[in-house]
Amino acid sequence: SKMNIFSQNNFIYSWKRVPPLLTDLYQFTMAYAYWRTGRHREPAVFELFFRDNPFGGGFSLFAGLHDCLLFLRSFRFTDQDVDFLRSVLPPATDPAFFEFLRGLDCSGVTLRSVPEGTVVFARVPLMEVAGPLAVVQLLETSLLCLVNYASLVCSNAARFRLAAGPRRRLLEMGLRRAQGPDGGLTASRYTYIGGFDLTSNVQAGFLFGTPVAGTMAHSYVTSFTSLEEVWPQTLVAANGDPDPVDFISLTKGWLSRVCELLGAESGKIREGELAAFLSYAIAYPHNFLPVIDSYSVGCSGLLNFCAVALALSELGYRPVGVRLDSGDLCSQSVDVRLSTFDSLIIVGTNNISEQSMAELNKKENEIDVVGVGTHLVTCTKQPSLGCVYKLVEVRGRPTMKISEDPQKSTVPGRKAVYRLMDTEGENHTYYTVAPKNILPIKTQTSTDNQSRLLI
Repeated sequence: SKMNIFSQNNFIYSWKRVPPLLTDLYQFTMAYAYWRTGRHREPAVFELFFRDNPFGGGFSLFAGLHDCLLFLRSFRFTDQDVDFLRSVLPPATDPAFFEFLRGLDCSGVTLRSVPEGTVVFARVPLMEVAGPLAVVQLLETSLLCLVNYASLVCSNAARFRLAAGPRRRLLEMGLRRAQGPDGGLTASRYTYIGGFDLTSNVQAGFLFGTPVAGTMAHSYVTSFTSLEEVWPQTLVAANGDPDPVDFISLTKGWLSRVCELLGAESGKIREGELAAFLSYAIAYPHNFLPVIDSYSVGCSGLLNFCAVALALSELGYRPVGVRLDSGDLCSQSVDVRLSTFDSLIIVGTNNISEQSMAELNKKENEIDVVGVGTHLVTCTKQPSLGCVYKLVEVRGRPTMKISEDPQKSTVPGRKAVYRLMDTEGENHTYYTVAPKNILPIKTQTSTDNQSRLLI
């Protein structure tokens, strides 16, 4: 169902229109050389693939196809584009080449691809781009840019999902740590496809329909110092009773009972934190989910939360939950669950990595939602997928790169991609077969109980 996100009107994707100048200069010098020798219209085929499965794992998820299609559909050089190219290419460049660029589009280009969101493996062609030699050469850098990070962050999200297990919901909250606005939007979009449930990125929700969620930050809590800053100080009951209730007095009464019940010292409670919780609860009585570790969870945050939550409950509201952002999230979540309502949502955030996510499953904890930022969107374990775009056929003849580094050698010819399953329907294997020249292929089982292609 997450793939239905791409069936919306195309106007919402205007944020990511990739101009044809977003490429490397050598693509234009090669295109000119093809044109100069009269080879620019020769039929050619390129393949896009990656050489090694990312993050030391056994698979990747392919993403970025929709963006590639939009790029191909809008591929045109404006007068400004051509004028700029005239200024950066060597002065001896034939002026007629620039007229050739003015009329260039991708109407003669064919793109064959595995479906977006598909599990893919190393050295298996993800996309095949066929068309006039000069045009498909010019597409190289842009297509790699659109596929590399999208597939990498989507794969990273899938690994977090596997580490988290099916029970916990995952919140992507990496916009502030992403590599620029475009990287932030791409991450929010493709981590959702990779298995995350929510994003904190409001723009991603607006553009792509991704479910958006958020809590409060420590700055809101620390901005309050006393109960005198709470305004208004009253709250009407959820049943519609028009008479407002003195919410501060009601909460103070519950705070005394909470301290007595839990054997806590009221002298260590931060009044400013209580004021922040009260103010937020009055503003959002149906959506009360504060961060409770701005000072101390056990000595202040949990006590203040319980008092405000119980006061809300007395007025007929249902507090949503709490967020924990520092310290031992597992033990704190257990304390919160024992001290509060069973139905509360406990959100855990604190520089979560794939490893720390996996460790949550080994410890007793009550965390329902995990928020992940830095390690998800920056892909700290591996910053690049390493997709490449290689020529495999010209004029119907297979081409091959033979390198001193065997890993960089390519397999010639156009290929078909097959997925075969065993009798259990679990272990998947990808094969690529050159239609005219069948090449020997063997498979090897990976550490993730998948199979990957070795040529």
